[in-house]
Amino acid sequence: MNDAEKIMRKKGIIKAELDKALPKARSDALWREATARLDGLLARYSALPKGVHMHTDSRILPSAAIYLTVKEVVGPEKAYRIIEDAAVRGCAEIEKKLQKLMRLPGMPSLFLKAWDPLTKRLFAAGNGFQNVFYPKKKGEYRMDVTACPYCRTFTELGCPELTKIFCENDERIYGRLPGLSFERTGTLGKGAARCDFCLRKI
Repeated sequence: MNDAEKIMRKKGIIKAELDKALPKARSDALWREATARLDGLLARYSALPKGVHMHTDSRILPSAAIYLTVKEVVGPEKAYRIIEDAAVRGCAEIEKKLQKLMRLPGMPSLFLKAWDPLTKRLFAAGNGFQNVFYPKKKGEYRMDVTACPYCRTFTELGCPELTKIFCENDERIYGRLPGLSFERTGTLGKGAARCDFCLRKI
């Protein structure tokens, strides 16, 4: 089993949405085509820094490979909905776990404290991001992303519209957590100059 096949095995939520949209035999055939496409994309982007691969290999490239392959058969709107519906389902599972966690005493404050080292690790320059990290403020965490591998790579691959799905995933996961408010005014994927993050204890 090659790397592309291993990655695609972890994309069961997207495959389930594809199975809903198309007859099983057609879905399976497109999945094989998307896997082959992903194999080519992994080779094309193999020279990226290790930190960038954390985002490209697990999220960006498989999403692009599936979308571009399915789009050729069902059109852009239906292909987009398949990726988006899978994202909604996946985020709902994460949100449910976080909502339960946030109901524990003191957890919103601990979550905010954890966001500082977490975001500086996940969204570091070595991972393909450019950021503005704001001074720490009690009960609040703020950060802006001014460049990201999602917007850059999806644009290079001819599917910049997929960036919006990943922008909206933040709102899906963090937008309704007990004890916290998630505030945002715009994202790179929607044409803004930055993706602003503000998590505030309420």
